Amino acid sequence: QVQLVESGGGLVQAGGSLRLSCAASGRTFSFLAMGWFRQAPGKEREFVAAISRGGGNTHYADSVKGRFTISRDNAKNSVYLQMNSLKPEDTAVFYCAANLRGQLVGQYDYWGQGTQVTVSS
Repeated sequence: QVQLVESGGGLVQAGGSLRLSCAASGRTFSFLAMGWFRQAPGKEREFVAAISRGGGNTHYADSVKGRFTISRDNAKNSVYLQMNSLKPEDTAVFYCAANLRGQLVGQYDYWGQGTQVTVSS
């Protein structure tokens, strides 16, 4: 029983930056590994980034490595995705997700409603 709410999406020009936030409630946040996924129109949902329970380990998709940074603040029950050097192909609905077992690459148990990110050229 975890509720996730994303925020911070919007319209940005290519090369710009956005910071997404995800607020969690309903369960002890520090028990959860957290991830970000995205889904572009007409495409399958894809993995973007994940972070371990304590924040010591992170994992990124090759397409965003070096441009995006995932972080978390367990005191605020929140996870963030800092996105720099954005490209039009980053345009998608971004979803926050939680893994109850603390697994970064396993099946995720809970999902937010998503926030739209649009990058113009």
